[in-house]
Amino acid sequence: MRIRFAIVSLALVTCGISAPAQAAPAQAASSFASVVPVPVSAAPTSGVTYQITASTSVYSDVPTTGNLLAQQLRRATGYPVPIASTPPADGISLRLTGAPGGEEAYQLDVTASAITVSANQPAGLFYGVQTLRQLLPPAADSPTVQPGPWPVPGGRIVDQPRYAYRGAMLDVARHFFPVAAVERYLDQISLYKINVLHLHLSDDQGWRIVIDSWPRLATYGGSTAVGGDPGGSYTKAQYQEIVAYAAARNVTIIPEIDMPGHTNAALASYADLNCDGVAPPLYTGTDVGFSSLCVSKELTYTFVDQVLGELAAMTPGPYLHLGGDEASSTSATDYRTFMNRAQDLAHGKTVIGWHDIVNATPLPATIAQYWGTSTRNTAVANAGRKVIMSPASRTYLDMKYNRKTPLGQTWAGIIEVRDAYNWNPATFLSGLPASQVMGVEAPLWTETIRTSADIEYMAFPRLPAIAELGWSPQSTHDWTAFTSRLAAQGPRWHVMGVNYYHSTQISWPAGS
Repeated sequence: MRIRFAIVSLALVTCGISAPAQAAPAQAASSFASVVPVPVSAAPTSGVTYQITASTSVYSDVPTTGNLLAQQLRRATGYPVPIASTPPADGISLRLTGAPGGEEAYQLDVTASAITVSANQPAGLFYGVQTLRQLLPPAADSPTVQPGPWPVPGGRIVDQPRYAYRGAMLDVARHFFPVAAVERYLDQISLYKINVLHLHLSDDQGWRIVIDSWPRLATYGGSTAVGGDPGGSYTKAQYQEIVAYAAARNVTIIPEIDMPGHTNAALASYADLNCDGVAPPLYTGTDVGFSSLCVSKELTYTFVDQVLGELAAMTPGPYLHLGGDEASSTSATDYRTFMNRAQDLAHGKTVIGWHDIVNATPLPATIAQYWGTSTRNTAVANAGRKVIMSPASRTYLDMKYNRKTPLGQTWAGIIEVRDAYNWNPATFLSGLPASQVMGVEAPLWTETIRTSADIEYMAFPRLPAIAELGWSPQSTHDWTAFTSRLAAQGPRWHVMGVNYYHSTQISWPAGS
Protein backbone atom coordinates (compact mmCIF):
# COMPACT_ATOMS: atom_id res chain seq x y z
CA MET A 1 0.00 0.00 0.00
CA ARG A 2 2.93 2.36 0.32
CA ILE A 3 6.09 1.27 -1.48
CA ARG A 4 8.98 3.64 -0.80
CA PHE A 5 11.40 4.29 -3.59
CA ALA A 6 13.65 6.35 -1.36
CA ILE A 7 14.23 6.83 2.34
CA VAL A 8 12.46 9.93 3.52
CA SER A 9 14.76 12.61 4.86
CA LEU A 10 14.10 13.34 8.50
CA ALA A 11 15.24 16.89 8.00
CA LEU A 12 12.02 17.87 6.24
CA VAL A 13 10.58 21.22 7.15
CA THR A 14 7.32 20.59 8.96
CA CYS A 15 4.28 22.79 9.04
CA GLY A 16 4.08 24.02 12.61
CA ILE A 17 0.80 24.73 14.33
CA SER A 18 -0.53 28.06 13.22
CA ALA A 19 -0.94 30.97 15.57
CA PRO A 20 -4.40 31.10 17.17
CA ALA A 21 -6.82 31.91 14.39
CA GLN A 22 -8.88 35.07 14.43
CA ALA A 23 -12.51 34.53 13.60
CA ALA A 24 -13.77 35.44 10.17
CA PRO A 25 -16.54 38.05 10.23
CA ALA A 26 -19.51 36.49 12.03
CA GLN A 27 -21.93 38.04 9.56
CA ALA A 28 -20.34 36.24 6.59
CA ALA A 29 -23.30 34.36 5.11
CA SER A 30 -23.35 30.68 4.25
CA SER A 31 -25.78 29.19 1.79
CA PHE A 32 -27.20 25.93 0.48
CA ALA A 33 -24.53 26.17 -2.24
CA SER A 34 -21.68 26.00 0.28
CA VAL A 35 -22.28 22.55 1.79
CA VAL A 36 -19.65 19.78 1.49
CA PRO A 37 -20.43 17.02 0.65
CA VAL A 38 -23.07 18.34 -1.73
CA PRO A 39 -26.54 17.15 -0.68
CA VAL A 40 -28.79 15.00 -2.84
CA SER A 41 -31.41 17.74 -2.93
CA ALA A 42 -31.24 21.34 -1.70
CA ALA A 43 -34.14 23.78 -2.21
CA PRO A 44 -33.60 27.22 -0.66
CA THR A 45 -36.57 29.39 0.21
CA SER A 46 -35.96 32.91 -1.03
CA GLY A 47 -36.24 35.65 1.57
CA VAL A 48 -36.55 33.28 4.53
CA THR A 49 -33.99 33.19 7.36
CA TYR A 50 -33.99 31.73 10.84
CA GLN A 51 -32.05 33.74 13.41
CA ILE A 52 -30.38 31.98 16.32
CA THR A 53 -30.81 34.27 19.32
CA ALA A 54 -30.38 34.24 23.09
CA SER A 55 -33.78 32.54 23.36
CA THR A 56 -32.96 29.64 21.01
CA SER A 57 -33.08 26.18 22.57
CA VAL A 58 -32.31 22.69 21.26
CA TYR A 59 -34.47 19.59 21.55
CA SER A 60 -33.12 16.21 20.46
CA ASP A 61 -34.40 12.66 20.42
CA VAL A 62 -30.71 11.68 20.57
CA PRO A 63 -29.24 13.52 23.59
CA THR A 64 -25.61 13.09 22.55
CA THR A 65 -26.13 14.84 19.23
CA GLY A 66 -28.25 17.59 20.76
CA ASN A 67 -25.66 18.24 23.43
CA LEU A 68 -22.81 18.46 20.91
CA LEU A 69 -24.73 21.03 18.88
CA ALA A 70 -25.75 23.07 21.93
CA GLN A 71 -22.20 23.06 23.32
CA GLN A 72 -20.77 24.38 20.04
CA LEU A 73 -23.42 27.09 19.79
CA ARG A 74 -22.78 28.16 23.38
CA ARG A 75 -19.03 28.45 22.75
CA ALA A 76 -19.41 30.60 19.66
CA THR A 77 -22.49 32.71 20.46
CA GLY A 78 -22.28 33.05 24.20
CA TYR A 79 -26.01 32.30 24.35
CA PRO A 80 -27.34 29.83 26.96
CA VAL A 81 -28.81 27.45 24.31
CA PRO A 82 -30.66 25.25 26.82
CA ILE A 83 -31.70 21.67 26.10
CA ALA A 84 -35.48 21.66 25.82
CA SER A 85 -37.61 18.84 27.20
CA THR A 86 -40.10 19.14 24.33
CA PRO A 87 -39.71 20.39 20.75
CA PRO A 88 -39.71 24.20 20.92
CA ALA A 89 -42.03 26.29 18.77
CA ASP A 90 -39.10 28.65 18.16
CA GLY A 91 -35.85 26.71 18.21
CA ILE A 92 -33.97 23.68 16.87
CA SER A 93 -35.53 20.20 16.95
CA LEU A 94 -33.69 16.97 16.09
CA ARG A 95 -36.37 14.34 15.59
CA LEU A 96 -36.36 10.60 14.89
CA THR A 97 -39.59 10.98 12.95
CA GLY A 98 -38.38 9.56 9.66
CA ALA A 99 -36.86 10.90 6.48
CA PRO A 100 -36.74 9.73 2.86
CA GLY A 101 -33.92 7.20 2.45
CA GLY A 102 -31.98 4.77 4.61
CA GLU A 103 -30.37 4.68 8.04
CA GLU A 104 -28.07 7.66 7.45
CA ALA A 105 -30.60 9.81 5.60
CA TYR A 106 -31.93 13.09 6.98
CA GLN A 107 -34.18 15.98 6.08
CA LEU A 108 -33.37 19.52 7.18
CA ASP A 109 -36.10 22.15 7.19
CA VAL A 110 -35.40 25.79 8.00
CA THR A 111 -38.27 28.25 8.34
CA ALA A 112 -38.39 31.73 9.83
CA SER A 113 -39.55 30.29 13.15
CA ALA A 114 -37.76 26.94 13.54
CA ILE A 115 -35.13 24.48 12.39
CA THR A 116 -36.04 20.79 12.22
CA VAL A 117 -33.77 17.88 11.38
CA SER A 118 -35.66 14.64 10.80
CA ALA A 119 -34.07 11.21 10.41
CA ASN A 120 -34.74 7.50 10.64
CA GLN A 121 -31.76 6.71 12.87
CA PRO A 122 -29.37 8.62 15.17
CA ALA A 123 -26.69 8.71 12.45
CA GLY A 124 -29.00 10.68 10.19
CA LEU A 125 -29.63 13.28 12.89
CA PHE A 126 -25.90 13.71 13.37
CA TYR A 127 -25.30 14.24 9.64
CA GLY A 128 -28.18 16.70 9.44
CA VAL A 129 -26.52 18.68 12.24
CA GLN A 130 -23.23 18.74 10.30
CA THR A 131 -25.07 20.25 7.36
CA LEU A 132 -26.74 22.76 9.68
CA ARG A 133 -23.32 23.78 11.00
CA GLN A 134 -22.22 24.59 7.46
CA LEU A 135 -25.30 26.74 6.91
CA LEU A 136 -24.38 28.90 9.88
CA PRO A 137 -21.78 31.65 9.51
CA PRO A 138 -18.22 30.23 9.78
CA ALA A 139 -17.77 31.97 13.14
CA ALA A 140 -20.30 29.51 14.60
CA ASP A 141 -17.44 27.00 14.69
CA SER A 142 -15.25 29.32 16.74
CA PRO A 143 -13.92 28.03 20.07
CA THR A 144 -14.54 31.48 21.59
CA VAL A 145 -17.50 33.87 21.74
CA GLN A 146 -18.10 35.94 18.58
CA PRO A 147 -20.47 38.88 18.07
CA GLY A 148 -22.96 37.38 15.59
CA PRO A 149 -25.60 37.68 14.16
CA TRP A 150 -26.37 34.00 13.50
CA PRO A 151 -28.63 33.60 10.46
CA VAL A 152 -29.51 30.26 8.87
CA PRO A 153 -30.89 30.41 5.30
CA GLY A 154 -34.38 29.00 4.85
CA GLY A 155 -35.25 25.97 2.76
CA ARG A 156 -35.21 22.18 2.69
CA ILE A 157 -32.38 19.67 2.24
CA VAL A 158 -33.09 15.98 1.68
CA ASP A 159 -29.95 13.89 1.79
CA GLN A 160 -28.47 10.40 2.10
CA PRO A 161 -25.08 8.80 1.33
CA ARG A 162 -23.97 7.07 -1.83
CA TYR A 163 -21.82 4.57 0.08
CA ALA A 164 -22.19 3.08 3.55
CA TYR A 165 -18.41 3.12 4.12
CA ARG A 166 -16.72 6.54 4.12
CA GLY A 167 -13.39 6.32 5.82
CA ALA A 168 -10.19 8.02 6.84
CA MET A 169 -7.11 6.20 8.09
CA LEU A 170 -4.48 7.50 10.47
CA ASP A 171 -1.13 5.74 10.81
CA VAL A 172 -0.17 6.05 14.48
CA ALA A 173 2.61 3.47 14.14
CA ARG A 174 5.26 5.44 12.20
CA HIS A 175 4.64 8.40 14.49
CA PHE A 176 2.51 8.17 17.61
CA PHE A 177 -0.36 10.60 18.15
CA PRO A 178 -1.87 11.02 21.62
CA VAL A 179 -5.58 10.71 22.35
CA ALA A 180 -6.19 14.46 22.04
CA ALA A 181 -4.73 14.53 18.52
CA VAL A 182 -6.89 11.60 17.41
CA GLU A 183 -9.99 13.22 18.89
CA ARG A 184 -9.17 16.49 17.13
CA TYR A 185 -9.00 14.61 13.83
CA LEU A 186 -12.31 12.89 14.62
CA ASP A 187 -13.95 16.30 15.11
CA GLN A 188 -12.62 17.46 11.76
CA ILE A 189 -13.49 14.42 9.65
CA SER A 190 -16.97 13.93 11.10
CA LEU A 191 -17.96 17.41 9.91
CA TYR A 192 -17.72 15.98 6.38
CA LYS A 193 -19.78 12.87 7.18
CA ILE A 194 -16.83 10.47 7.36
CA ASN A 195 -18.09 7.49 9.37
CA VAL A 196 -14.97 5.32 9.78
CA LEU A 197 -11.56 6.01 11.32
CA HIS A 198 -9.14 3.19 10.57
CA LEU A 199 -6.23 3.23 13.05
CA HIS A 200 -3.01 1.61 11.83
CA LEU A 201 -1.83 0.45 15.25
CA SER A 202 1.27 -1.59 14.48
CA ASP A 203 4.17 -1.60 12.05
CA ASP A 204 7.92 -2.08 11.91
CA GLN A 205 8.52 1.22 13.71
CA GLY A 206 6.11 0.92 16.60
CA TRP A 207 3.36 -0.99 18.41
CA ARG A 208 0.68 1.35 19.75
CA ILE A 209 -1.83 -0.62 21.85
CA VAL A 210 -1.41 -2.37 25.20
CA ILE A 211 -1.97 -6.13 24.99
CA ASP A 212 -2.05 -7.66 28.46
CA SER A 213 -0.95 -11.12 27.35
CA TRP A 214 2.06 -9.66 25.48
CA PRO A 215 3.05 -6.59 27.53
CA ARG A 216 6.42 -5.92 25.86
CA LEU A 217 4.63 -5.09 22.61
CA ALA A 218 3.73 -1.68 24.06
CA THR A 219 6.51 -1.12 26.58
CA TYR A 220 9.35 -2.08 24.22
CA GLY A 221 7.88 -2.31 20.72
CA GLY A 222 6.07 0.98 21.24
CA SER A 223 9.08 2.85 22.59
CA THR A 224 10.23 4.48 19.36
CA ALA A 225 9.10 5.88 16.01
CA VAL A 226 10.51 6.88 12.63
CA GLY A 227 13.83 8.68 12.98
CA GLY A 228 14.09 7.75 16.65
CA ASP A 229 11.30 10.18 17.53
CA PRO A 230 9.41 9.56 20.78
CA GLY A 231 7.19 6.51 20.77
CA GLY A 232 4.08 5.80 22.77
CA SER A 233 1.09 3.53 23.00
CA TYR A 234 -2.54 3.65 24.07
CA THR A 235 -3.66 2.02 27.28
CA LYS A 236 -6.85 0.04 26.95
CA ALA A 237 -8.70 2.84 28.72
CA GLN A 238 -7.34 5.40 26.27
CA TYR A 239 -8.27 3.27 23.28
CA GLN A 240 -11.78 2.89 24.64
CA GLU A 241 -11.95 6.64 25.18
CA ILE A 242 -11.17 7.12 21.48
CA VAL A 243 -13.82 4.53 20.55
CA ALA A 244 -16.45 6.30 22.67
CA TYR A 245 -15.50 9.77 21.38
CA ALA A 246 -15.81 8.46 17.83
CA ALA A 247 -19.14 6.77 18.51
CA ALA A 248 -20.64 10.05 19.73
CA ARG A 249 -19.78 11.43 16.28
CA ASN A 250 -21.13 8.37 14.45
CA VAL A 251 -17.63 7.20 13.55
CA THR A 252 -16.67 3.52 13.81
CA ILE A 253 -13.09 2.76 14.85
CA ILE A 254 -11.42 0.00 12.84
CA PRO A 255 -8.16 -1.18 14.43
CA GLU A 256 -5.42 -2.63 12.24
CA ILE A 257 -2.70 -5.02 13.32
CA ASP A 258 -0.59 -5.49 10.20
CA MET A 259 0.60 -9.07 9.53
CA PRO A 260 2.54 -11.16 8.59
CA GLY A 261 4.82 -8.34 7.36
CA HIS A 262 5.28 -4.89 8.90
CA THR A 263 5.92 -6.70 12.19
CA ASN A 264 9.42 -5.72 13.29
CA ALA A 265 8.18 -3.99 16.45
CA ALA A 266 6.57 -7.26 17.56
CA LEU A 267 9.53 -9.38 16.50
CA ALA A 268 11.89 -7.09 18.42
CA SER A 269 9.71 -7.36 21.51
CA TYR A 270 9.60 -11.17 21.64
CA ALA A 271 12.48 -13.28 20.36
CA ASP A 272 10.30 -16.41 20.29
CA LEU A 273 8.18 -14.91 17.50
CA ASN A 274 11.21 -15.19 15.19
CA CYS A 275 11.96 -18.44 13.35
CA ASP A 276 15.57 -18.37 14.61
CA GLY A 277 14.64 -17.27 18.13
CA VAL A 278 16.69 -14.08 17.83
CA ALA A 279 14.99 -10.72 18.26
CA PRO A 280 15.99 -8.05 15.71
CA PRO A 281 16.75 -4.53 16.90
CA LEU A 282 14.04 -1.91 17.00
CA TYR A 283 13.65 -0.17 13.65
CA THR A 284 13.27 3.56 13.00
CA GLY A 285 13.71 3.74 9.22
CA THR A 286 11.13 3.82 6.46
CA ASP A 287 11.93 0.77 4.31
CA VAL A 288 9.24 -1.88 3.94
CA GLY A 289 8.96 -5.59 3.17
CA PHE A 290 11.80 -6.94 5.32
CA SER A 291 9.94 -8.39 8.32
CA SER A 292 7.72 -11.42 8.73
CA LEU A 293 6.11 -13.43 11.48
CA CYS A 294 7.28 -17.05 11.61
CA VAL A 295 4.55 -18.91 9.74
CA SER A 296 5.74 -22.39 10.80
CA LYS A 297 5.59 -21.72 14.57
CA GLU A 298 2.45 -22.57 16.47
CA LEU A 299 3.33 -19.77 18.89
CA THR A 300 2.68 -17.31 16.07
CA TYR A 301 -0.98 -18.26 15.95
CA THR A 302 -1.29 -18.14 19.73
CA PHE A 303 0.10 -14.62 19.48
CA VAL A 304 -2.35 -13.62 16.73
CA ASP A 305 -5.28 -15.19 18.55
CA GLN A 306 -4.54 -13.44 21.84
CA VAL A 307 -3.77 -10.05 20.29
CA LEU A 308 -6.88 -10.05 18.13
CA GLY A 309 -8.96 -11.41 20.99
CA GLU A 310 -8.03 -8.55 23.31
CA LEU A 311 -8.50 -6.00 20.53
CA ALA A 312 -11.87 -7.41 19.52
CA ALA A 313 -13.07 -7.35 23.13
CA MET A 314 -12.63 -3.58 23.36
CA THR A 315 -13.78 -2.77 19.81
CA PRO A 316 -17.57 -2.61 19.48
CA GLY A 317 -17.44 -2.07 15.73
CA PRO A 318 -17.84 -5.04 13.37
CA TYR A 319 -14.39 -5.01 11.77
CA LEU A 320 -10.76 -5.95 12.40
CA HIS A 321 -8.13 -5.02 9.81
CA LEU A 322 -5.38 -7.63 9.42
CA GLY A 323 -3.16 -5.72 6.99
CA GLY A 324 -1.57 -8.36 4.79
CA ASP A 325 0.30 -6.02 2.47
CA GLU A 326 3.93 -5.86 1.31
CA ALA A 327 4.83 -9.25 2.82
CA SER A 328 7.92 -9.53 0.64
CA SER A 329 9.80 -11.61 3.22
CA THR A 330 7.03 -14.21 3.33
CA SER A 331 6.85 -16.76 0.50
CA ALA A 332 3.63 -16.94 -1.49
CA THR A 333 2.87 -20.35 0.02
CA ASP A 334 3.54 -19.17 3.56
CA TYR A 335 1.49 -16.03 2.96
CA ARG A 336 -1.53 -18.08 1.95
CA THR A 337 -1.07 -20.42 4.92
CA PHE A 338 -0.79 -17.57 7.37
CA MET A 339 -3.57 -15.31 6.10
CA ASN A 340 -5.99 -18.22 5.75
CA ARG A 341 -5.43 -19.18 9.36
CA ALA A 342 -5.34 -15.61 10.70
CA GLN A 343 -8.78 -14.88 9.24
CA ASP A 344 -10.21 -17.61 11.48
CA LEU A 345 -8.83 -15.84 14.56
CA ALA A 346 -10.83 -12.62 14.24
CA HIS A 347 -13.09 -13.39 17.21
CA GLY A 348 -16.37 -12.86 15.41
CA LYS A 349 -15.33 -9.69 13.60
CA THR A 350 -15.45 -9.23 9.84
CA VAL A 351 -11.93 -9.19 8.41
CA ILE A 352 -10.61 -6.38 6.24
CA GLY A 353 -7.24 -6.75 4.53
CA TRP A 354 -5.25 -4.70 2.07
CA HIS A 355 -6.04 -6.04 -1.38
CA ASP A 356 -3.03 -8.40 -1.28
CA ILE A 357 -5.29 -10.65 0.81
CA VAL A 358 -6.98 -11.91 -2.37
CA ASN A 359 -3.75 -13.87 -3.00
CA ALA A 360 -4.72 -16.08 -0.06
CA THR A 361 -8.20 -17.64 0.23
CA PRO A 362 -10.36 -14.89 1.70
CA LEU A 363 -13.36 -15.90 3.77
CA PRO A 364 -16.69 -15.16 2.06
CA ALA A 365 -17.18 -12.04 4.21
CA THR A 366 -13.58 -10.77 4.05
CA ILE A 367 -13.28 -7.29 2.55
CA ALA A 368 -10.39 -6.19 0.35
CA GLN A 369 -9.06 -2.64 0.52
CA TYR A 370 -7.59 -1.63 -2.83
CA TRP A 371 -4.48 0.52 -2.48
CA GLY A 372 -2.93 0.16 -5.91
CA THR A 373 -2.18 2.94 -8.36
CA SER A 374 -3.30 1.02 -11.43
CA THR A 375 -6.84 0.92 -12.78
CA ARG A 376 -6.32 -2.76 -13.57
CA ASN A 377 -6.02 -5.60 -11.07
CA THR A 378 -7.67 -8.76 -12.32
CA ALA A 379 -7.23 -10.64 -9.03
CA VAL A 380 -9.13 -7.99 -7.07
CA ALA A 381 -11.73 -7.37 -9.76
CA ASN A 382 -12.53 -11.08 -10.03
CA ALA A 383 -12.36 -11.93 -6.32
CA GLY A 384 -16.11 -11.64 -5.92
CA ARG A 385 -16.10 -9.64 -2.73
CA LYS A 386 -16.69 -6.18 -1.31
CA VAL A 387 -13.90 -3.70 -1.97
CA ILE A 388 -13.00 -0.45 -0.20
CA MET A 389 -11.48 1.91 -2.73
CA SER A 390 -8.25 3.59 -1.58
CA PRO A 391 -6.20 3.95 -4.78
CA ALA A 392 -2.92 5.44 -3.63
CA SER A 393 -2.69 7.79 -6.62
CA ARG A 394 -5.97 9.43 -5.61
CA THR A 395 -6.60 8.98 -1.89
CA TYR A 396 -3.22 8.78 -0.11
CA LEU A 397 -3.10 11.97 1.90
CA ASP A 398 0.62 11.60 2.56
CA MET A 399 1.42 12.24 -1.11
CA LYS A 400 2.71 15.72 -1.87
CA TYR A 401 0.49 18.38 -3.44
CA ASN A 402 3.43 19.44 -5.61
CA ARG A 403 7.18 18.96 -5.69
CA LYS A 404 7.71 21.79 -3.21
CA THR A 405 5.36 20.44 -0.52
CA PRO A 406 7.53 20.26 2.63
CA LEU A 407 5.85 17.09 3.89
CA GLY A 408 4.94 13.79 2.31
CA GLN A 409 6.14 11.48 -0.42
CA THR A 410 5.76 11.03 -4.18
CA TRP A 411 5.95 7.28 -4.90
CA ALA A 412 2.21 7.10 -5.76
CA GLY A 413 2.24 10.45 -7.54
CA ILE A 414 1.58 14.10 -6.93
CA ILE A 415 -2.00 14.58 -5.69
CA GLU A 416 -3.57 18.02 -5.90
CA VAL A 417 -7.16 18.64 -4.88
CA ARG A 418 -8.46 18.04 -8.40
CA ASP A 419 -6.69 14.67 -8.56
CA ALA A 420 -8.31 13.64 -5.27
CA TYR A 421 -11.75 14.71 -6.53
CA ASN A 422 -11.85 13.73 -10.19
CA TRP A 423 -12.32 9.98 -10.16
CA ASN A 424 -15.25 7.63 -9.71
CA PRO A 425 -14.98 4.88 -7.08
CA ALA A 426 -17.51 2.77 -9.00
CA THR A 427 -15.48 2.68 -12.22
CA PHE A 428 -11.85 3.24 -11.19
CA LEU A 429 -10.89 -0.45 -11.09
CA SER A 430 -11.55 -2.05 -14.44
CA GLY A 431 -13.74 -5.15 -14.29
CA LEU A 432 -14.89 -4.64 -10.70
CA PRO A 433 -18.69 -4.59 -10.56
CA ALA A 434 -19.98 -1.33 -9.12
CA SER A 435 -22.17 -3.31 -6.71
CA GLN A 436 -19.03 -4.66 -5.01
CA VAL A 437 -17.65 -1.21 -4.17
CA MET A 438 -18.34 -0.77 -0.47
CA GLY A 439 -17.03 2.78 -0.25
CA VAL A 440 -13.90 4.91 -0.07
CA GLU A 441 -11.13 5.57 2.44
CA ALA A 442 -8.40 8.21 2.55
CA PRO A 443 -5.26 6.89 4.31
CA LEU A 444 -2.65 9.15 5.89
CA TRP A 445 0.71 7.46 6.46
CA THR A 446 2.95 9.32 8.87
CA GLU A 447 6.60 8.76 8.00
CA THR A 448 6.92 12.57 7.63
CA ILE A 449 3.95 13.57 9.79
CA ARG A 450 4.64 14.47 13.43
CA THR A 451 1.97 16.91 14.66
CA SER A 452 -1.73 17.68 14.39
CA ALA A 453 -0.79 20.65 12.22
CA ASP A 454 0.98 18.25 9.86
CA ILE A 455 -2.09 15.99 9.73
CA GLU A 456 -4.31 18.95 8.90
CA TYR A 457 -1.98 20.30 6.24
CA MET A 458 -2.02 17.02 4.33
CA ALA A 459 -5.70 16.14 4.94
CA PHE A 460 -7.29 19.50 4.16
CA PRO A 461 -8.54 20.30 1.59
CA ARG A 462 -8.18 16.82 0.01
CA LEU A 463 -10.13 14.82 2.61
CA PRO A 464 -13.39 16.75 1.99
CA ALA A 465 -12.96 16.01 -1.73
CA ILE A 466 -12.82 12.28 -1.04
CA ALA A 467 -15.64 12.57 1.50
CA GLU A 468 -17.85 14.00 -1.24
CA LEU A 469 -17.07 11.01 -3.48
CA GLY A 470 -18.24 8.74 -0.67
CA TRP A 471 -21.41 10.67 0.20
CA SER A 472 -22.80 12.49 -2.82
CA PRO A 473 -24.46 11.00 -5.91
CA GLN A 474 -22.20 10.65 -8.93
CA SER A 475 -24.70 12.80 -10.84
CA THR A 476 -23.70 15.79 -8.69
CA HIS A 477 -19.99 15.42 -9.45
CA ASP A 478 -18.79 18.75 -10.85
CA TRP A 479 -15.30 20.14 -10.32
CA THR A 480 -16.21 23.79 -10.89
CA ALA A 481 -19.13 23.69 -8.46
CA PHE A 482 -17.02 21.77 -5.95
CA THR A 483 -14.26 24.39 -5.97
CA SER A 484 -16.81 27.05 -5.03
CA ARG A 485 -18.22 24.99 -2.17
CA LEU A 486 -14.75 23.97 -0.99
CA ALA A 487 -13.61 27.59 -0.98
CA ALA A 488 -16.47 28.35 1.40
CA GLN A 489 -14.89 25.95 3.92
CA GLY A 490 -11.76 28.11 4.17
CA PRO A 491 -13.21 30.69 6.58
CA ARG A 492 -14.64 27.87 8.70
CA TRP A 493 -11.24 26.14 8.92
CA HIS A 494 -9.71 29.52 9.74
CA VAL A 495 -11.86 29.97 12.83
CA MET A 496 -11.40 26.30 13.79
CA GLY A 497 -7.63 26.73 13.67
CA VAL A 498 -7.17 24.08 10.97
CA ASN A 499 -3.72 24.35 9.38
CA TYR A 500 -4.92 23.67 5.83
CA TYR A 501 -3.04 23.86 2.55
CA HIS A 502 -4.07 26.86 0.47
CA SER A 503 -4.23 25.08 -2.88
CA THR A 504 -3.89 27.43 -5.84
CA GLN A 505 -6.64 25.42 -7.55
CA ILE A 506 -9.16 26.98 -5.16
CA SER A 507 -10.14 30.67 -4.94
CA TRP A 508 -10.10 30.99 -1.17
CA PRO A 509 -11.88 34.01 0.32
CA ALA A 510 -9.63 36.81 1.52
CA GLY A 511 -8.53 36.42 5.12
CA SER A 512 -9.12 32.69 5.30
